[in-house]
Amino acid sequence: MKHPIIISLLFILLFTAHAFALPINEYMLDNGLKVLIVEDHKAPTATFQVWYRIGSRDEKSGKTGLSHLLEHMMFKGTKKHGPKTFSQTVKRAGGTDNAFTSKDYTGYFELLASDRISLPIELEADRMQNLILTKESVLSERDVVMEERRMRYEDDPQNFVMEEVFAAAFKNHSYRWPVIGWMSDLKTLNPDDLINHYRTYYAPNNAVIIVVGDVNQKEILNRIKAAFGSIPAGPSLPPTAIEEDEQKGERRVYIKKEAELPYVLSVYKVPNITHEDGFGLDVLGSILSDGKSSRLYRSLVYEKQIAISAWAGYEGFSRDPFLFFSGATAGQGKKIEDVEKALLDEIEKIKNELPSAQELQKAKNQVEASFIMQQDSIYMQARTIGSFEMTVGWKFIDRYLEGIRKVTPEDVSRVAKKYLIDEKKTTGILIPLAGGATQ
Repeated sequence: MKHPIIISLLFILLFTAHAFALPINEYMLDNGLKVLIVEDHKAPTATFQVWYRIGSRDEKSGKTGLSHLLEHMMFKGTKKHGPKTFSQTVKRAGGTDNAFTSKDYTGYFELLASDRISLPIELEADRMQNLILTKESVLSERDVVMEERRMRYEDDPQNFVMEEVFAAAFKNHSYRWPVIGWMSDLKTLNPDDLINHYRTYYAPNNAVIIVVGDVNQKEILNRIKAAFGSIPAGPSLPPTAIEEDEQKGERRVYIKKEAELPYVLSVYKVPNITHEDGFGLDVLGSILSDGKSSRLYRSLVYEKQIAISAWAGYEGFSRDPFLFFSGATAGQGKKIEDVEKALLDEIEKIKNELPSAQELQKAKNQVEASFIMQQDSIYMQARTIGSFEMTVGWKFIDRYLEGIRKVTPEDVSRVAKKYLIDEKKTTGILIPLAGGATQ
C-alpha cells in the first residue's frame, strides 16, 4: 500500500499549474446577479447553488439570528410552491437539497442528475422573490430555532464555551454574536424585521449562482437568464466596514456547566487569508494539529496522556480579520491547568524553534492534498468556489496553493511570535459540574 504522503504528492504534482482543476466561467446579468459555471463531465450529475452575501456579520445588535431564521423560512413555500414542497419536489426528482448559514454568507444547494438541473433553477428563482412570510409562520419557525439553539449550544458545553469566547474576543465587531442568534433576541423577534431582512438582502445584486457538473455553460446560462433575469435588483448595499478595537491583554471566561470533562479553548486575533501572513498561519495550524503525528496530539494525547483531544486551526476565509484557535479536552482526572500549560508550551516551542524542512513539507502537503482531493466532489467544488467568492473573491483560488507552497520555516515561527501572544488571546475554561454528560 502506498504511503498517504506519497499519494498526496502525486495529486499535488498533477495540479501544479492551477489550484482549481477546471476553468471557472463568470457571467454577470443586467440585474447584478453573478453566475459562476464549471463544466465537469466525469459523471451525469450537477449541483445548483445560490449564495447570498448575508450572514450574522451583517445583523444588528438586538436582532441577531435573522439570517439563520430566514434560511429556515426559505423552505416554507411560495404562492406557486406550497409549504414543504420545495424539498419534496427535489427528492421526487432523485435529488438532494439543503442550506447553510455562516457569519459571512447564506447558501442553498441542490444536487441532481444533470438532465434535471432546470428544476432547481425555477424553484430558486421563485423563492428569491415570492417567499410567503406571515407573522404566524415566522413566530412558529422561531420557536423551532429556539429549540435548535437549546440543543446545539445551551445543552452542549463545548459549543457554549465557544459562544462565550467569541463574545469576549470581539467587543465591537459583529463576529461576536452567534449565527443562530442570542436566545433573548429570538424571544423578542419582530416578524417585520425578518420580512425586511428578506426584501433587503435576497436580491439578484446580492447573490451569486454557482453551477458545477455535467452541463453546457451556454445552455445553463440561458436557463438562468430566463428564470432570474426579470427579477429586479434590490436596494444598493454599500460594503460595510466594521473595525474592531485593538485588544490590550488576555481575556478569560469561566463556564460552569454539567459536563464530564474539563475543556479549554483559546483564540487569537489574526488577519484573514489575503494578508501576507495568512498562508503562514494556515500552515502553522496544520503543523500543530493536522493528524495524530501533529505536535499537539503527539504531545498532549500520546506522550503526556493528559488530554483526549488537542487541536488548533486557522480560520482565514472570512470577510474581516478573524481567529486562530487552539483547544483541548482534558483526560479523566487530569487538571485543565496542566492541559492549558501544555498547549502553551507547544506554541512557545514553535515560536523559538523552526520546524524542520520535513515537518513543514508534510504540513504543506496535507493542506494542498485536502484542498485538491475535495474537488473530486462536484458539490465541494461549488462549495469551495462559493466560500472563496463570499469572503475573498473566487479568483483568489489560484493564489491560495501558490501562497501555501511559498511558506518557509521562518514564516511559521514568525507568525506564531507575531499573533499567538497574550495581548491577542481570549481563553475560555469549561468547569464541569457534577452529573454532566460525556463531551
